[in-house]
Amino acid sequence: MTDADGTNVLFVVLDTVRKDHLSVYGYDEPTTPTLERFAEEAAVFEHAIAPAPWTLPVHASLFTGLYPSEHEATQEDPYLDGATTLAESLSAAGYDTACYSSNAWITSYTNLTAGFDDHDNFFQIMPSEFLSGPLAKIWRTMNDNDALRGIADRLVQVGNTFHEYFASEGGGDTKTPAVIDKTMDFIDDSENFFTFINLMDAHLPYHPPEEYAEEFAPGVDSTEVCQNSKEYNCGARDIDAEEWDAIEGLYDAEIRHIDDQLDRLFTHLKETDQWDDTMVVVCADHGELHGEHDLYGHEFCIYDPLVNVPCMVKHPEIDAERDDETVVELVDLYHSVLDATGVDGDGVSLDTARSLLSADYRDFAGETEPSGAEGAHGPRGDVGFVEYHQPVVELRQLEGKANAAGIALDTDSRFYSRMGAARSTAGKYIHCTRIPDEAYRIDTDPGETENLAGSDDEELDALEAELNDFVDRVDADWPDEADGTDGEVLDEMDDDATERLKDLGYID
Repeated sequence: MTDADGTNVLFVVLDTVRKDHLSVYGYDEPTTPTLERFAEEAAVFEHAIAPAPWTLPVHASLFTGLYPSEHEATQEDPYLDGATTLAESLSAAGYDTACYSSNAWITSYTNLTAGFDDHDNFFQIMPSEFLSGPLAKIWRTMNDNDALRGIADRLVQVGNTFHEYFASEGGGDTKTPAVIDKTMDFIDDSENFFTFINLMDAHLPYHPPEEYAEEFAPGVDSTEVCQNSKEYNCGARDIDAEEWDAIEGLYDAEIRHIDDQLDRLFTHLKETDQWDDTMVVVCADHGELHGEHDLYGHEFCIYDPLVNVPCMVKHPEIDAERDDETVVELVDLYHSVLDATGVDGDGVSLDTARSLLSADYRDFAGETEPSGAEGAHGPRGDVGFVEYHQPVVELRQLEGKANAAGIALDTDSRFYSRMGAARSTAGKYIHCTRIPDEAYRIDTDPGETENLAGSDDEELDALEAELNDFVDRVDADWPDEADGTDGEVLDEMDDDATERLKDLGYID
């Protein structure tokens, strides 16, 4: 060790898990008994805000401490380049680092695994060691070389073809037990570890293990319900209340399975006397919509079921209590881990005002008004920011579903909008590029049903100013209008990369 103080870190992301489907947050179905027990030792945050509503930019923010417009890993360019990651900083400080996930975006392909000594991948047909250790360096070299990237894309395509086939038929085994097994093996062999895991079960399509399906969705055939969000979003497929109940039952079953696997991991840490010496972070990267605002999935909006995510942290310097007053940005978790490990950071340096361990948390320096304050955030510690870059890939798939059904999409709609939001505990202001802005009083209207933009509400006016200032601070390249063509992403992709996105379900 060079700088680190020996504190271990286990960082768990519950992919696509919305807060209000967790019993630890008051949901009336018993989805998370393990997390309920965990809450007795951890801080539970009610107002945690994700910087984006989908996996790639959120994980890039978690790993770099940067907002999406700063790290630029978005759909226009789905690769993290030029930023030092949390894993790289901790590895340089002497930590053993590992990343285990079945999420296709968290691989060497996107550079998100930079700095991890070992990492599992999402392939069902290749051993995880194929993209770990020395071979990971070869993989990164292939991706950095234009001539070789096509070969890398082909390997990803082959793996994804098998993965998507099994998942779509409902016969693919969850990889979460294997992820947990590898995590336990890794931490047992490590003196000081930073282990990051992403658990993918709650992401579409929902095909939970039978025992959990029987508990939460008895009699439901997962292959018969709508598992394609674009069919619903474009209007080609209707979903009635009974089917929504079935979908949510399957979703709850997936969450319960994750929770039971976390019980295995947490129990192992306790039985091996590693629990007390380990900082444990549990959060979601984003949530999911099940018909709210007439949307399904996690595209085309930044409403709270997507961006107000569960977040729980166990550390001796963080009070184990429920916090319904503090806005926590997931970007802050980067600084909290640096602080806990005693590492300054080789990329973005530790900012104690962003560390949950600090007495000065969210006490940002600057003027009392948005304009003129220093830093990327601004002076108000009670505001979190969200960015949704142009949904190029999702839009193309949506258009394909619509065209097949003879439906003409309204181009002056949220489907063609880029969005950003500023959110406090009391309200949210959303700027859209193709539709009127939206503003909601979260404290009295948590469902975001009454748009108060232009209503002279002082809180919402302040949030609008905060958002405008934030856009300037992160140098966001906001177009006058979004049409899904900036960068011509799909046109520039080679056939192999396009096939990869098909296998992931992002395009047809």
